[in-house]
Amino acid sequence: MARLAVSSMFFHEYPLDEIFASVEEAGLTGIEFWVETPHFWLRGLPFADLDAAVRAYPSLAPITLHAPVLDLNPCSINPRVSAASQQYAVEAVDLAHTVGAETVTVHPGRRTAKRRPSAYDYEHFRTYLARLRDAAERTGIRVAIENMEQTINSLLSTPEEMREVLDANPWLFFTLDVSHAMAVSPAVVRQYIDLCGDRLANVHLSIADSRKMHLPVAGNSYARDVVRALAAAGYDGCLTIEIEDRNFFHPLSVEEKITVLRQEKEFLEGCLP
Repeated sequence: MARLAVSSMFFHEYPLDEIFASVEEAGLTGIEFWVETPHFWLRGLPFADLDAAVRAYPSLAPITLHAPVLDLNPCSINPRVSAASQQYAVEAVDLAHTVGAETVTVHPGRRTAKRRPSAYDYEHFRTYLARLRDAAERTGIRVAIENMEQTINSLLSTPEEMREVLDANPWLFFTLDVSHAMAVSPAVVRQYIDLCGDRLANVHLSIADSRKMHLPVAGNSYARDVVRALAAAGYDGCLTIEIEDRNFFHPLSVEEKITVLRQEKEFLEGCLP
């Protein structure tokens, strides 16, 4: 049976211990820790604090990690930005190994200009993958690359592109972002599962409508179909709830966030076999 987790960024403004305690109180059994969670990121990535939180909440272990992506782009035309972005991703793999995480999700990057990716961008992408492969082989951590929203300059925004990259890189895994795919159409989510489900290591679970992405799934028939399709495909990894808290009508208190997660959990458990 799949583990139900949540992205730490749903508790964006809270300290580490309160984030982990809230996830456990909501009844979930996993957490995807964003390295850029402010209480961790803005204090210089204090490893000891994260390690202490992981040890204090064994019901949430093993955690997964999300590599830094904000303000970063491993395929940037700016060589310093590209180098820094790639290095942060490699360091996230090392951090995962240190805290006993099992999977690190990374973004593929994008063309800096709002134009279709060029040969230059794919050259940067291949360098990025080579560095991640070395880190994965050195640590034994699964590195899973995420499908992006379908904008003109995105890399890996279609099921076919993802399959091609996975075939060329047998060491690489896949994180399915349901909202990114659903923003194109619900059918695209199923295409990702059908084409790339054999390499699936994590699922970012939320829905999209015509205006917004990363919305709650509770009560949504498309989300129910996705969860059942994942189960039918044999997926038993993390279902990581990835909700944007700014999509609610008012800023949520920590108690309200816990209530939201309990509702998500109840709905998802009803979808699972």
